[in-house]
Amino acid sequence: MKSADIRESFLRFFESKGCTRVPSSSLVPDDPSLLLTSAGMVQFKPVFLGLVDPGYTRATTCQKCARTTDIDIIGTTGRHHSFFEMLGNFSFGDYFKSEACAWAYEYSTQVLGLDPDRLWFSVYEDDDEAEAVWRDEVGVPAERIVRMGAKDNFWSAGPTGPCGPCSELYYDQGPEVGCGSPDCRPGCDCDRFLEYWNLVFMQFDRQEDGTLVPLPKKNIDTGMGLERVAAIMQGVRSNFETDILRGILARAERVSGVEYGRSEKTDTSLRILTDHARAVTFLIADGVLPSNEGRGYVLRRLLRRAVRHGRLLGVERPFLGDLVDEVVERMGDAYPEVVEHHDLVKRITLSEEERFGATLKQGLALLTEAIGHTKARGEAVLDGSFAFMLHDTYGFPFELTAEIAAESGLGVDHDAFERNMEEQRERARAAVQDESWAGISASFAEIGKEIGGVEFVGYAHDACDAVVAGIVAHGVRVDRIEAGMEAEVVLSTTPFYGEQGGQVGDTGVIEQPGGRFVVRDTRVPAPGVISHVGVVEQGALAVGDRVHAAIDVARRERIRRNHTATHILHWALRTVLGEHVRQSGSLVAPDRLRFDFTHFEAPGADALERIERLVNAKIMENHPVRNYETSLAAAREMGVTALFGEKYGDIVRVLEVGNFSKELCGGTHVARTSEIGFMKIVSEGSVGANLRRIEAVTSFDALEAVYREEAVLSELERMLKARIHELPTKVEALIGRVKEAEARARAASTRAIDAAAVPELRAQGGYRVRIGRVDGLDAQELRGLADELRASTDAVFLASVKDGSVLLVAAGTDAAVAAGFDAGALVREAARMVGGGGGGKPSFAQAGGKDPAAVDAALEAVRAALETG
Repeated sequence: MKSADIRESFLRFFESKGCTRVPSSSLVPDDPSLLLTSAGMVQFKPVFLGLVDPGYTRATTCQKCARTTDIDIIGTTGRHHSFFEMLGNFSFGDYFKSEACAWAYEYSTQVLGLDPDRLWFSVYEDDDEAEAVWRDEVGVPAERIVRMGAKDNFWSAGPTGPCGPCSELYYDQGPEVGCGSPDCRPGCDCDRFLEYWNLVFMQFDRQEDGTLVPLPKKNIDTGMGLERVAAIMQGVRSNFETDILRGILARAERVSGVEYGRSEKTDTSLRILTDHARAVTFLIADGVLPSNEGRGYVLRRLLRRAVRHGRLLGVERPFLGDLVDEVVERMGDAYPEVVEHHDLVKRITLSEEERFGATLKQGLALLTEAIGHTKARGEAVLDGSFAFMLHDTYGFPFELTAEIAAESGLGVDHDAFERNMEEQRERARAAVQDESWAGISASFAEIGKEIGGVEFVGYAHDACDAVVAGIVAHGVRVDRIEAGMEAEVVLSTTPFYGEQGGQVGDTGVIEQPGGRFVVRDTRVPAPGVISHVGVVEQGALAVGDRVHAAIDVARRERIRRNHTATHILHWALRTVLGEHVRQSGSLVAPDRLRFDFTHFEAPGADALERIERLVNAKIMENHPVRNYETSLAAAREMGVTALFGEKYGDIVRVLEVGNFSKELCGGTHVARTSEIGFMKIVSEGSVGANLRRIEAVTSFDALEAVYREEAVLSELERMLKARIHELPTKVEALIGRVKEAEARARAASTRAIDAAAVPELRAQGGYRVRIGRVDGLDAQELRGLADELRASTDAVFLASVKDGSVLLVAAGTDAAVAAGFDAGALVREAARMVGGGGGGKPSFAQAGGKDPAAVDAALEAVRAALETG
């Protein structure tokens, strides 16, 4: 049974039980307390808490998941993955233990056809009810039901909150796989009993004092790993031998020329390439980009770990793109987003591979230097903390560090390395909070449930009459607020746009005869709820009051112009720079727009000018702008662009600008492009690897930008006594004269130095070397002096203190280097003494330091080293 068949059979089976098939949510969760979507229940957390009504009480999903808290284990076993598919069925106050257990058994035996005599079941040690269901209702023999403790069979959302016992299903892979003990059973550390399905009975609410209070509605949350079930169904011992993963692994074999099964060491690397290629493809397709923090750092670690193991297999060229192709080919039917972003994923992986190649070289240079220092100190073991730094920062595996160190006769402190690794794992676990249920705005969700959601009329109206549906002050619901009080007000109907999709929230007023509430911001704190943030300016406001809500129309107009301009800018970027460009974030404010996009190098001035000209051409052509709602499936069929990394519901809003731009967008827009006036790019720059940012202004703000630039040009005309078209020539001539003057000043400064300040000595190798201190010179001046002195001797070592900082420079002729002079070694040792760092080649090196008081001692050490050899 292929993985795709298992996936579809599971979803169809639970549809037949009345469950609604729900698409997989993004790997980037809506919950800000979570780094990545790590389980099937993540998208249903607000439903489990009773804060959101999804319109159904039973659901089934195949959820793409990512877990990387123990990334270093992945590849060393056949079952751990950074990306996996979790099959699940859920009940929100509907069916409970009897149905969950019966259906799990039915699917396992009747659909999958698993031998009932090979199935075992665990229950929580105090859960008599679950054991009775398995034994008396399902008919499982009592001897194949095992009771286990809370560690294995009790699930908690956290120290407090929803929790409940679990029941797990195990498949007996046979005694030949086990440990041989007559007591071997589920829970044993051997591989005989494979846990493939976990049923969570969410029935309690744990209180602060630890007591368990029954929930008013009992829920079911199950999870079955697709990869594990595929391994059982396909009769293989490792997930990496199942159809999808084995296909990707086969591509890794072809790329590396290494056959799977040759050795455990190369098998581990091939499994890592297979697993990480799949995770990387899905993370990037869901909008995650490499960075040095958060989920971007997780992605970068996966990319670098894959590249590193590619190098261990002997692959020196970029290769991840080949594996991405295989992932897309094998999984694109089930997950069309990886097909849609195929080219972008490949471009980003290629960029990261090239970047990491340079980082590996840096790490190797540092390791070589550390080995030298360790041996110079007469030590036999390399510092384990240093080995961890190489692993964490430069991607060096411990094994590679140990191997290179062993070639130099050194060991590595493995215990110190492991302590650092465990500390990092703990930090990762604390940061991810896989089971956290934070981030749910309960007060607002309650209001939303009571009124069935807020009606937004702001696409067509700037003002409307409404009823105050709820008031929240400092996180607590209140019935009334008075003059001077700050609060958030929820109306039954509103023209105010809540901040989302990059567009800032509206401002304005909510009024009634007895009070006036000034709205400073508008946000969406819970699904379907729009909250007006502000202060009571006069009178009072109470729940149930009939009010008139009106937005700041002039401000909204400026926002609308900027928002439509971002869509035209997106089109222009893709036209000029290429189809790989994707929007990766934006800010649409009244006074400016900010647009982040994927690209792999800085666009030149010519490209930016072409982009700006294209945008303004479309603005002035006065194209119509149209909004309408449709299903997400229909929008995709029409070729509508879904913004990179965004998450959408079943019904989406499409924005069409003329016949050239068609994107999903829920924001507010102009009716025709000419309303924008014109757009002016004010800046462009990098905001991360493969990520660029343009800031621009439109309409009146663009006009103001032009006025400011004209004022600067007029002032330059006055100062330089030249017309605008003459300014470049005038400025270029001035710059040339300044550079000439600076060069003359530097030359005069170096000539003024008394040669006695840099005395000469005869080194051990017979060459002449000048060593001295010449304070007050900057780095460029010190290098110039070194070059000048080297011309009249064989070698030179100079130190300078300027503005409290130490500068060191050493240089030698080829003859001096041949006789033993090593500028790099001398500078590194002197830099250490003055509290700094640096280095270079034997012929030239430089460094900096922070301890001027140690300069003379450092120079004396250099003299001593050269005199004694």
